[in-house]
Amino acid sequence: MNLSNLSFENLLGFWVLIFLLGVFLVKSITQNYTEVFSKDMLNKIIVGSNTKNLNFILLSISFILLVIALARPVIKNEPVKVPQGSLNMMVAFDISSSMNCTDVYPTRLDFAKNKFNSLINNLNDEKVGAIAFSSASFLIAPITNDYLSLKYLVKNISTKYISVKGSSIMQALKSTNKLLKSKQKVLIVFSDGTDTNDFKEEINYAKENNISVFVYAIATSKGGVIKTKTGIVKDSNGNIVVTRLNENIKSLALNTNGAYLQYSTSSNDIKEFINLIREKFKEKKKRDIIINTNQELFYFPLGLAFIFIFIALSGFKRGSK
Repeated sequence: MNLSNLSFENLLGFWVLIFLLGVFLVKSITQNYTEVFSKDMLNKIIVGSNTKNLNFILLSISFILLVIALARPVIKNEPVKVPQGSLNMMVAFDISSSMNCTDVYPTRLDFAKNKFNSLINNLNDEKVGAIAFSSASFLIAPITNDYLSLKYLVKNISTKYISVKGSSIMQALKSTNKLLKSKQKVLIVFSDGTDTNDFKEEINYAKENNISVFVYAIATSKGGVIKTKTGIVKDSNGNIVVTRLNENIKSLALNTNGAYLQYSTSSNDIKEFINLIREKFKEKKKRDIIINTNQELFYFPLGLAFIFIFIALSGFKRGSK
């Protein structure tokens, strides 16, 4: 503890000390303590001629210590700069049944989770929230920079708890608009393209609400079947359902100041993706926050004050027997 950096945050507190010292000075001249203390207090303070002055001194010291505590003594330390995130973003996971397709190993959804972990590993100080959507949207995690918790929550996303069918990215856009309070909103979508062919409505909504959509498409053009515990998914006519990449979703990304990226097994594609997003929104960077790291010392005089008060008002009667 470097006492050379000692200072007081609330110097006005010493005016209370000056006032109290003035009061006690006047009363000590007049020796009329009954105007300062109540009768019950005097009975505790003045117990015989030998203890009168001692108890008065102890209480005076306690008052002085209380005032010092009120003045907030601190040890001045260098302030710490904490960089603020230049970007807040939502990440949306398509959890429709088609994301269980195995044309991308192990499944499209599991591949999306792995890519999300890579995305998190490439973040610096950005804050991220996560949602899942099918024909409705579900909050996975609010905006946070607790990356470990994000990974854990996303790891446990599953389609088996979803009873609704179909996939609508409009639900993800609406949730993003509610959860992000910034003027410019960023949405990253992991999807196979959903079952929408015309994204005009979604594009208009995104533009009206300043949402830039970045699509990471996870599916193949050849497509694949959807396997469940009961077998392969078939349509109402008994034909095997083959789900393929819906490239129409590219129009949503390109018309909302976003970007479109088709899946890759490369470990660098997500890094390039997040760098592209940073580049588009680099002018949105906020100033660093200055955090005060001063060491508070008020509890030392406060604790001592209570000790002196306890001694003065306790049952230590020092009078003659």
